[in-house]
Amino acid sequence: MVSDALVQEIRERAEILEVCGEFVPLKRAGKTYRGPCPLHGGEGPNFSVDPVRGIFKCFVCGEGGDVFSFLMKHLGLDFPSAVRQVAARVGVEVPEDSERREDPFAHLREVTAFAEEWFRSMLLDPGIGDPARSYLTGRGVDPDSAEEYGLGFAPEGWRRLRDAAHSRGIGDDDLLEAGLLATSERADEPYDRFRNRVMFAIRDLRDRPIAFGGRVLTDADEQAPKYINSPETPIFHKSRTLYGLNRARHAIRREEHSLVTEGFMDALSLHIGGFATAVAPLGTALTSEQADLLRRYSGRVYLLYDSDPAGLRATFRAGDVLLAAGCHPMVVTFPEGEDPDSLLRREGADALRGYIGDAVDVLERKLQILERQGYLDSIEGKRRAVDGLLSTLRSVKDPALLDIYRGRAAERTGVRRDTLVSEVARQRFVARPRRGLEGSRAATGVSPSAEETRGVDAVERSLLLLLARDRDLLEVAVETGLEDQHFRDALLRRIYQALLVASDGDLDLSDDAALVWTALQEDDSEVVHPREAFDEIVRRIVHRAKLDRLTQIDRELELAEEDQAISLLIEKEEVARELRGAGVPLSFLRRYSEKARA
Repeated sequence: MVSDALVQEIRERAEILEVCGEFVPLKRAGKTYRGPCPLHGGEGPNFSVDPVRGIFKCFVCGEGGDVFSFLMKHLGLDFPSAVRQVAARVGVEVPEDSERREDPFAHLREVTAFAEEWFRSMLLDPGIGDPARSYLTGRGVDPDSAEEYGLGFAPEGWRRLRDAAHSRGIGDDDLLEAGLLATSERADEPYDRFRNRVMFAIRDLRDRPIAFGGRVLTDADEQAPKYINSPETPIFHKSRTLYGLNRARHAIRREEHSLVTEGFMDALSLHIGGFATAVAPLGTALTSEQADLLRRYSGRVYLLYDSDPAGLRATFRAGDVLLAAGCHPMVVTFPEGEDPDSLLRREGADALRGYIGDAVDVLERKLQILERQGYLDSIEGKRRAVDGLLSTLRSVKDPALLDIYRGRAAERTGVRRDTLVSEVARQRFVARPRRGLEGSRAATGVSPSAEETRGVDAVERSLLLLLARDRDLLEVAVETGLEDQHFRDALLRRIYQALLVASDGDLDLSDDAALVWTALQEDDSEVVHPREAFDEIVRRIVHRAKLDRLTQIDRELELAEEDQAISLLIEKEEVARELRGAGVPLSFLRRYSEKARA
């Protein structure tokens, strides 16, 4: 166990300039030292090291921190390993742990690792694996690439994996929990979920196998789905995982974009072809959690989906999800009948780079299709075109990009800009009939509304709803420390700014914000104990960053090893202490923690 005091001693003894200087040439620039950033592969002197304060910062990719953070980000170390490496440099002895915190899902990781090894052995078997090897060779995957990317083969047979696992002492319960076996009312015993399929190992960001995707080897059986994935398990959450992100994340940060494909094979082909930023959802539409993952590394996302009608629908759905996450999606258009894998094999990497270079913004792609199909040639068509554009306009999180989109849509459709503004605001904020107190809104005492399903910050809206009913509460909010910068939603922030400078009369608002304020004033949602609800909501908004961090720490603790768990607990106590010092009652922290876990 590494104590907090020992970590601090190691940090104070470490020479961050010396550590960083081993990986990047640094030159003095005033009180700091500058050089190219080793984290995103930059060339300019944007990476700054401050030896006095013991911190680094890149002014391009935004990464920064102390000496431990640098080694974690650059070498992929966990916190305990980074501490031990620095300790060894500065001559501090770190005691070995006598006890380890048990991973509650270690048995699933062992079972999944066994399955990956077994699938791999089946692919390499001279007789059994020959059909799968032939298939992969035909798709441009050589044996070295199959080895590097963890490909395998699940042969025909209902219980071959099960029997092999039994011989290693692995029982059915663990195999079922890991999603490797399935059951049926027509079968007396569990059977192998994956049969006659090329297997793709799905890995987490620590490069551990957590699940599998299987591609059927032949298309003769029309009833069999082309791809099947492992079901949800305690170590695999489909909506929060992207195939290939474990390999691609550093390249995405370095190249400042990601390439999103529809499936495993497209992503794999791109990686083999030298496109290291490729990832793929896991057989479903792109989720908001997956979009948030991509946003951590770069906001620019290229969508490389098929250009047929189904592919276009998937493209625009993914585009809206990405826009709501703060990303900027670009659409790559392929010739009819082509996908990234086929085009790469037929025309080569340079041709594919050309298609990526010709990518257009997702709204622009919608406009191109609407124009090509004649929607912009008639009044009725323009009305329908506006309806088709509204989902994209409503999804945009970036205020500047939204303004650009409104202007572009108005220019191409002939619909006045202020009409588009009003239409977007109306559909985004005008509430539907209210439900009772339930779900997440029960935590604040305010009934749920339609805005919650449209990406509007529900907590911020609840606060403004209460202010719309009682303007005297504004003084309470100000005294508690609520500032306009605490608002994440741009429209709601503008309303709060107007409230701060207004008297008791009307607010000075733009058209879209005025529509929202009117909807709030007309809202008849039931509020239980409004003053108590208001006090709790203000605390949640003012201290949201720290409260969110507490929730994240609790999630990380579920799977953390002992060293990491100790570090997280120390951080948790520091954050909680800061909140208590800011006047947040302990009872509130307990309630918030319970609701977050629920």
